[in-house]
Amino acid sequence: MCLNLPVPIDLTCLGTSDAFGSVGRHNAGYLVESADTKLLLDAGPSVLAAMKSLGRNPDEVDAIVVSHLHGDHFGGIPFVLLDFTYESRRTRKLEIIGPPGTEERILRLYHTLYSERHNEQLPFPVRFTEVRDGSSYEVGDARIESFYVPHQENELSLGHSVSSAGTKIVYSGDTPWTEDLITKSSGADLFLCECSTFETEVPRHVRYVQLEQNRDRLECDDLMLIHIGSEVRRRSAEIDLPLADDGVKKTVG
Repeated sequence: MCLNLPVPIDLTCLGTSDAFGSVGRHNAGYLVESADTKLLLDAGPSVLAAMKSLGRNPDEVDAIVVSHLHGDHFGGIPFVLLDFTYESRRTRKLEIIGPPGTEERILRLYHTLYSERHNEQLPFPVRFTEVRDGSSYEVGDARIESFYVPHQENELSLGHSVSSAGTKIVYSGDTPWTEDLITKSSGADLFLCECSTFETEVPRHVRYVQLEQNRDRLECDDLMLIHIGSEVRRRSAEIDLPLADDGVKKTVG
């Protein structure tokens, strides 16, 4: 009998801090590798340096998946585009997937940082795809399903589920605690859940005490805390859930 067993996904944490680079960690960035596809989940300002410090070639990336348009989550993309243009001399297509406004904001930032590039086309094809709550999109053998999280008032913030060959990672992006996190992470092999503070209330972000209160209700196989602020690092001895850290690698599934 031939069984279709799940195929593992490899995760590399490139940046695991909040917007403040707390305790010297990089801003958000997670490299997700299925059998045939490599995705970046968010790309904070230092994502290029983070990849190179781990000996990873940025040109391996097939797609960048953006959760929302705050600088600590997408501000590194112009540097990736610059690297593809002058260093790796990329020729193959890059997919960039994110909420409405992603194309305009990324290109505006790129041209602000490098104004001489404003009238020059990128030397490789880029496909921008806008996604919303309930959208699904495929890159290679990876399927990305997006869901609304209430992080911003006037723009759309998303969490993303990435699945391939029976293995699934759910990424919360930035969000306050909501009951939807239980539903969206149900059945995930790994849930990457933001945890910005231990008990201090910061608007539109998750506190560790909320996760602790609800952990028995979560129906994911594994959980890792991300977007970690200084209060969480400082009180890590009181936390019995795994904390992501820059450079950590994990095989999921």
